[in-house]
Amino acid sequence: MSYSDNTENLIDRLDEKFKKINQKTDTHLEGLIWAKPITYWDYINTDALLNLQIQRTTLPDEMVFIMYHQVNELLFKMILWEIDQISESQTITTKFFTERLMRISRYFDMLTTSFDIMGDGMEVEQYMKFRNTLTPASGFQSAQYRVIEFASTDLINLIDYRFRATIDRNTPYSHALDHLYWQAAGKDHATGHKSYLLNAFEGKYKESFLRDMEKYNTTNIWQKFKQLPEEERKNPELIQAMRHYDHTVNITWVMGHLNAARKYIDSGQGTGEATGGSDWKKYMHPKYQRRIFFPELWSEQELKEWGEEK
Repeated sequence: MSYSDNTENLIDRLDEKFKKINQKTDTHLEGLIWAKPITYWDYINTDALLNLQIQRTTLPDEMVFIMYHQVNELLFKMILWEIDQISESQTITTKFFTERLMRISRYFDMLTTSFDIMGDGMEVEQYMKFRNTLTPASGFQSAQYRVIEFASTDLINLIDYRFRATIDRNTPYSHALDHLYWQAAGKDHATGHKSYLLNAFEGKYKESFLRDMEKYNTTNIWQKFKQLPEEERKNPELIQAMRHYDHTVNITWVMGHLNAARKYIDSGQGTGEATGGSDWKKYMHPKYQRRIFFPELWSEQELKEWGEEK
């Protein structure tokens, strides 16, 4: 049997590939004879994906709520996938850095515009009923979102501003974790005791958070930016990409979330409290916690007005 030059070339390349990993080419080729053709539903795992939505109530709009948050978590995973391409790159270029950063920003742009689904896609009456079955769970407990923060900026920028003067790069990660800005949302302001919401969250994720804090300490987006040559750090497109990402994550997306929450929680049909018991308005509003990934890229006036609603 004769083969085309292209087929022979492909076989030679396969042979070379398998020899490098001490595998027999004939074995792999024979395996192809018995392999099933791939289908879309097998590749995407459609059946498994579509069976991950399990309601706790009989209210139809709860399904919207579940799927919306699952889509968010998938987008968070995509964001972390792109961030790790930046953080793990040994010879990063301005072009690569900018392209990946804009990918990440587009994912957050999607998250921001998706709040219309939350704001207009559920009946207030239904939401105020099924949300009571979610207590004490809270979107606060999205671990991937916390990792995105660790991977984006130096830890000092995530520390509660009241404690920043006492923490530096040599502070133990466990101590820094206890003073992150979001800790305030899970503590009793009078006693300082952690709520069940926060204890459950840390019980599951604390050890992995400490590993991620260490992992991204020198490889977060801001540190990778600083590793670029000085001239490249002045690149207008890169600076704009950095600012767009910072503003989108810490103001636009947060305000979209806050406004969606206001519609339901402040509807007058409930207690006005978050399911996890946090002071949600102060926790979520950017002007209070002043979450800023790249403060060096903003003017003094811009920093002063950060998160102010106009």
